[in-house]
Amino acid sequence: MKTFLITAGPTIEPIDPVRYISNYSTGEMGYALAVAAKKRGNKVVLISGPTALKPPKGIKFIPVKTAFEMRRAVLRHFRGADCVIMTAAVADFRPADFSGEKLKKGTKKEYFLRLLRNPDILSELGKRKGSKVLVGYSLETDNHMENTRSKMKSKNLDLIVANKAGKLSSPFGKGKKDLTIISRKSGRTAFKAVSKEKISHILLDKIEVLW
Repeated sequence: MKTFLITAGPTIEPIDPVRYISNYSTGEMGYALAVAAKKRGNKVVLISGPTALKPPKGIKFIPVKTAFEMRRAVLRHFRGADCVIMTAAVADFRPADFSGEKLKKGTKKEYFLRLLRNPDILSELGKRKGSKVLVGYSLETDNHMENTRSKMKSKNLDLIVANKAGKLSSPFGKGKKDLTIISRKSGRTAFKAVSKEKISHILLDKIEVLW
């Protein structure tokens, strides 16, 4: 039995009490992986940003909201993990200033929002991973394979899942998806129109080869 640490969903970065910056991640990929890893007899810790999904049974579930909360939870459980799979779409930026009161429209025709860069959790894990298997996800709109390979190298990943987003395709939500998995051991493999449940088992098979 191995211990899997899996992240899922988006993070939200508040602007004021009623508005925030986020993304379209539904968390379905991370939840599917958590269930699949559990079915194989593994211990699973699932750290999730806000989603509409119910926490899977028999899995340690940790809800978070912001990128900083995600980072704290990941680092807290990182040491005890054999494999870390970072499917969460962590916000790259956060508002520099949080307004304790709702920002009023008033007579202003425009607002300017100053953003600060969030910590790169995956890069941080890559520097301290040791013998752990570290898996990342890449979502690009252009040069997606080139950018994915660069991310894999710079963040010291063992596996990376490459997704492409555009007008005609989206990796978010239900339905079958196209993707590419790159492994340090087995190289690059492309998949067409596969469900997230099937993707989960394909990825777990590739992870198990690395042990």
